[in-house]
Amino acid sequence: MAVHGAWILILVTLMSIWCVEPKYIIYNTTSKIVPGKLNVHLVAHTHDDVGWLKTVDQYYVGSNNSIQGACVQNVLDSIVPALLADKNRKFIYAFFQRWWRDQSETVQETVKRLINSGQLELINGGMCMHDEAAPHYIDMIDQTTLGHRFIKREFNITPRIGWQIDPFGHSAVQAYLLSAEVGFDSLFFARIDYQDRAKRKDEKSLEVVWRGSKSLGSSSQIFAGAFPENYEPPSNFYYEVNDDSPIVQDNMELFDYNVPQRVNEFVAAALSQANITRTNHVMWTMGTDFKYQYAHTWFRQMDKFIHYVNQDGRVNALYSTPSIYTDAKYATNEAWPLKTDDYFPYADRINAYWTGYFTSRPALKGYVRTMSGYYLAARQLEFLKGRSKAGPNTDYLADALALAQHHDAVSGTSKQHVANDYAKRLSIGYEEAAKVVETSLASITRSSSKTDSGNKCLLLNISYCPLSEVDLSNGKNLVVVVYNPLGWKREDIIRIPVIDGNVIVKDHRGNEIESQLVPLLNASLAIRNYYSMAYLGKFPSVTPKYWLAFSASAPPLGLNTYFISSGKQKAAPSKNQVVYSSKEKQKDVIEVGPGDLKLVFSAKQRKLIGYINSRTKVKETVRQSYSFYTGATDIKQASGAYIFLPNGTNSLKPDHQALTVLRGPILDEVHQRINSWIYQITRVYKGKEHAEFEFIVGPIPISDGIGKEVVTKILTHMKTSKTFYTDSSGRDFLERIRNYRKDWNLDVNQPVAGNYYPINLGMYVKDDDKELSVLVDRSVGGASIKDGELELMLHRRLLHDDGRGVAEALNETVCVQNKCSGLTIVGKYYLRIDPLGEAAKWRRSFGQEIYSPFLLAFTQQEGDGWTNSHVSSFSGMDPSYVLPDNVAMITLQELDNGQVLLRLAHLYEVGEDKDLSVMASVQLKKVFAHKKINKVTEMSLSANQGRVEMEKKRLVWKVKGSPEEVPKVVRGGPVDPAALVVELAPMEIRTFVIDFN
Repeated sequence: MAVHGAWILILVTLMSIWCVEPKYIIYNTTSKIVPGKLNVHLVAHTHDDVGWLKTVDQYYVGSNNSIQGACVQNVLDSIVPALLADKNRKFIYAFFQRWWRDQSETVQETVKRLINSGQLELINGGMCMHDEAAPHYIDMIDQTTLGHRFIKREFNITPRIGWQIDPFGHSAVQAYLLSAEVGFDSLFFARIDYQDRAKRKDEKSLEVVWRGSKSLGSSSQIFAGAFPENYEPPSNFYYEVNDDSPIVQDNMELFDYNVPQRVNEFVAAALSQANITRTNHVMWTMGTDFKYQYAHTWFRQMDKFIHYVNQDGRVNALYSTPSIYTDAKYATNEAWPLKTDDYFPYADRINAYWTGYFTSRPALKGYVRTMSGYYLAARQLEFLKGRSKAGPNTDYLADALALAQHHDAVSGTSKQHVANDYAKRLSIGYEEAAKVVETSLASITRSSSKTDSGNKCLLLNISYCPLSEVDLSNGKNLVVVVYNPLGWKREDIIRIPVIDGNVIVKDHRGNEIESQLVPLLNASLAIRNYYSMAYLGKFPSVTPKYWLAFSASAPPLGLNTYFISSGKQKAAPSKNQVVYSSKEKQKDVIEVGPGDLKLVFSAKQRKLIGYINSRTKVKETVRQSYSFYTGATDIKQASGAYIFLPNGTNSLKPDHQALTVLRGPILDEVHQRINSWIYQITRVYKGKEHAEFEFIVGPIPISDGIGKEVVTKILTHMKTSKTFYTDSSGRDFLERIRNYRKDWNLDVNQPVAGNYYPINLGMYVKDDDKELSVLVDRSVGGASIKDGELELMLHRRLLHDDGRGVAEALNETVCVQNKCSGLTIVGKYYLRIDPLGEAAKWRRSFGQEIYSPFLLAFTQQEGDGWTNSHVSSFSGMDPSYVLPDNVAMITLQELDNGQVLLRLAHLYEVGEDKDLSVMASVQLKKVFAHKKINKVTEMSLSANQGRVEMEKKRLVWKVKGSPEEVPKVVRGGPVDPAALVVELAPMEIRTFVIDFN
C-alpha cells in the first residue's frame, strides 16, 4: 500500500505541472544603448557564399544538399516575417539581388519598409564579398559599383559598412580604396594572423584606424575592426534549428529552467570580450555560413537574452547593426591605434599559412584576368558606337566577372565543379560581349562585314586562332584590326599563327612593314591540339607552321588596320634565323636580343647567366631556374587549395641539348626544355627593354604519390637587406621584410610560406644601384626567400585536402575522350633591371599594357579595296591628344540612362618617380572630342553618391599618438564646368558621371 501511495503522489505532482495554465511572455526587446554600461550589440547576420562547395545557383535554390545543406532563398524568405514579428529586431545582409528580383511587388514594398526603418541593413553592397589577394583593383571597383548602383536605384540608399568577414587576409587597397573611397564609415573582418590577433587582444588593438595608402594618408583612412575570433557567435550561442547550443528555457514550471545560468554565461562572455576591446561597446556576430534558414529559431533566443540580460542589469544587450555599433564607437571620442600596411600573409595557426591560394587554379586566375581586360575594352567600344538596349551588351560579362571576384572564386578555393561553373559564366559573358565588339568595330570602320574578335581566337595563347590560319593564296587579304584601350599611343608586337611562310604585312597606308616568322614548336602544337579538343570539342582543321610577328601601333582609344597577304618576304625565314643547339660546337656565351637589351646565356650550363642594357649601362649577373616544393601530407596539416606548407624543395635542371636560340629582326627567342613537363621560351623584343618569359608547366607528374608546387626563381648578386616590394591588388607597392612583421614580433615557423605575398601587378628588389622588377600576367604568390632573389609560384598540383572546408584535393585535370591528364599552364612573366629610381616608369606603364593588351579583330577582304571604302585608322579622342603618362582611363562605360561613367586613375605613388609622381591634368573636352559635354558630376568611387555629399558625411576618427592637426593631403581640385579639366594627385582615382548634349 505504501508503494502504491507513493505512485499516486508522483502522478498528482506531475499532473499539477502538466496542467499549469501556460503563460505568454512578452519579451522586452526595446533596449537601446545605455551610457555607462557595457553594451553588447547583437548583430544578426548570415554569410552566404556565391559559390564554394556548391555553385551559386545550387546555393540559391538549395539543391545538391548532399554536399552542403544550404538554401539562400530560404534565408531571405525566413528573415522578412521574422523582422515583421518584432519591430526591434534587426538583420544585416551583404548581397541579395537575385532574391529581390524573384519577389512580388508586395514583398518588395515590405522589404523597402524594413530597410527604411533600419531593421534590415544592406552592408558591403557589392555583387559579392570579393577576395583581397587575387583580384585586381579594377575588378574590385567594378563589382562593387554594380552592387552599389543597384542598391541606390532600388532603395535610394548608400551602404555605410565594409563587411569583408571571410577573405583570407586583407589588402591595403581594400582599406583606402574599396572602403574609404566608396563612402564607408567602417570596415569589419575576421581573418588575421593568429600571432597578430593574440597581440592585438592583449593591447586592445583589434580595432584601429587604417591608413592603407601612404599617398592619400588620412584623407582616405577607415575605422577597421577585426573580430576576436571569427565571424561567428561566442561559443554556445548558435541557434539554427539543428544547432546544439542550450536554449533559454524560461518556463519555471519545467525541469530544465535555466535563465539564471544562461544569463550568467552571456554576461561572462560579454565581459571576456570587453577585456580585449576599447570603450564599453562590443559586437557579437550572431550568425555564420548559411544560417537563418529558419530565422525564428535565432530571434526567439535573442529576444529572450535581451529581455533577461537587461533585467539582470549587469550589462546591456540590444539588437544592433554595424552602423549602430560604428556610431556608438565614434561617439566615445576615443583615439584609436594606427594601422598602415596590410594583413598579409594570414595564418590561422602554427604552420598553416594561407599563401597557397595566391596561386591555386592558375588557369582560372588567368582567364579572369583576360576577361577583365577584355571587358574594359568592350565597354569603351560599346560607348563609342552607342549602347544598344535591344541588341547584345556587356552586362552578362559584367555579372560573370563580378561573381568571379568572390573569395572562393578567383581565389581558387572552390570545388572543381564550382570552378567550372565560374569559367562557364565567363565564357557566356565573353561571347555576348564579343558581339558588342564586332558590331562596334564594324560601325567604326564602316564595314559591311563584321570583324570577328570572338571565341575563335580565345585560345591564342596556345597558338590556336582559326581566323588567322587561313589560305591567302587565292588573293584575299587577312585584315587585322588592332584596338588600343589605353589613353596613350601604343606600339606592341602582334603574334598570330599562320599556315604559310610566304606572307607580307602592310599598314593602313599600304606600306609593307617588317615582320618575322618564328617556327611553331612541337610542344606548342601538342598543347594546341589537346586543349582545343578539350575546350571546343574538336581538333584543329589545319596546322600552322609559324608565328607571324610584326610591330603594330594604335592611337589612344583607337584602332589601326593591318593587312596580311600572300607574298615573298624580303628575306626568307631561314636567313633571318640563326639556330644554336647545345649539341653543336660553339662558344659558351650567347648574347640574345635585337636591341639595346642583351640576355646572356651559357650554352654549357643551358641557362640564363647575365643581363646587359647598353642604353642604361646596367650589367648584372642573373640566373633563372625552376624548382618545386613537395607539398606536406601530414595528417594534421597538408598543403592544399588554401595552405602552402612545403616539405622540402627540388631543383630542376634543363635537360641535355635543351637550349635553342632563334634570331630575327623583331625578336630573339631562347627555347629551354627544363624537363619532361616544364618548357620555357624567353623573348627579347626589338625596342622593348625587358625580357618576356613564357612558361609551359604541366602536366605536373604525381605518379610518385607526391604533390608539387612549381616555382621559378630569379637570382642576382644584389644586396637587398631582406627587403622586397609587392603590389597591393595591382595598385600600391608595399615594403616587405623577410621574417618580419611591423605590428608584432614574428615567431618564424615557416620561413618560406610565411614570406609569400599576393602578386597582382609585380614585385621588385633594389640595392644601392639597381632595381630588379618582375611583372605578372595573372595573380600568383611571390617571395624573396634570399637576398637578391625573387621567386614566383606558377602552378600547384596536390593530392591531399588541407582541412579548410573544401574537402577536395587541388588536383586539376583536363579530359579528352575519357582520358584525363593534369592541367598544363601557359603563362608569362616579365623581367627588367633599371638604374635605381628609374624602374617605376616601366612597372606602371608596361603593367597597364599587360592588363589592357591590344584587342585584335579579324576579317577577310578581296583585293586592296579596304582603304578606299573603310576607316582604317581611328581615335576616340582628339587625334592630337593623349592622356598624361601617369594617368590611366580605367572605366569608360555608357550607362542605361545614356549617361557615361568615367574613371581616371593616377598610376604613381608619392615619391615613386621624380617626373611622374606629380599632379596630372586631363582635358575632358579633348577626351570626348566627338561629343558635347553638358554636365560633369564627380561621384564616389562606386558612383552611387556625389563626391561632395560623401565627404560631408565622412566620420573623422582620432588616432592615438597623432597630432590633432594632420597634414592635409593634396588632391585634385573641383572640375570647372567651363574648362572641364580634371586634376589627379598621386594615387588618386576620380569617378565622374557625364551628361552629353
